[in-house]
Amino acid sequence: MTERIVSILLSSFWQILLPGLITTIPLTVLSFSIGLMIALVTAIVQVADIRGLKQVARFYVWVIRGTPLLVQLYIIFYGLPGLGILLDAFPAAVIAFSINVGAYTSETIRAAILAVPAGQTEAGYCVGLNYVQIMRRIVLPQALKIAFPSLFNSLIGLTKDTSLAANITVLEMFMATQRIAARTYEPFALYCEVAVIYLMMCTILTKLQKYGEYKLTHGRSHGNDRFLQKNSAGKAEV
Repeated sequence: MTERIVSILLSSFWQILLPGLITTIPLTVLSFSIGLMIALVTAIVQVADIRGLKQVARFYVWVIRGTPLLVQLYIIFYGLPGLGILLDAFPAAVIAFSINVGAYTSETIRAAILAVPAGQTEAGYCVGLNYVQIMRRIVLPQALKIAFPSLFNSLIGLTKDTSLAANITVLEMFMATQRIAARTYEPFALYCEVAVIYLMMCTILTKLQKYGEYKLTHGRSHGNDRFLQKNSAGKAEV
């Protein structure tokens, strides 16, 4: 019995890992990248207090954070065809995950922007920068340092959440495991195996997070001060 289980685990390892490499990882990277762009726009709209758009952004965040991710997947993949909008499983998953990530990480980015001291913005205006330049060169780099751990936690969470895509027929690691378990009748061993593979991926991401935090902490500790000093000197010379 033990030999049979070991044989199944060894033969199924690459059958599970391969969908992870060609589906789970691309799904995670695409969804998180698009979600970050959505989050950045949503956060800036709220911080800048753009009338009308701010209310739209708040409504978007409220709805997405208040409904389950699985329901959002079902609405996009199974619900939209009723309105005449047909999507393949993978694009539907990317859209659902991106929208979900965008709502959650927008609050992280918004809080990080608000955590940057107001004096930094005032200093930017003093050296002749406009609002866009201040956000791009002064505020956002500091906000990134503050938000980085939380954003990476969201990335790790998304890596695990991609298993929900199996519910809309995306052939990722969890669905591959389900198919093997249905064929071999060894669900416990196989689900433990896929759990270990997810753990390996998340461990790698955790190591990357620690490295990124170290680089952000030690590599750009005085970058903004130097930038402001340089612009102040240039303005004084003029």
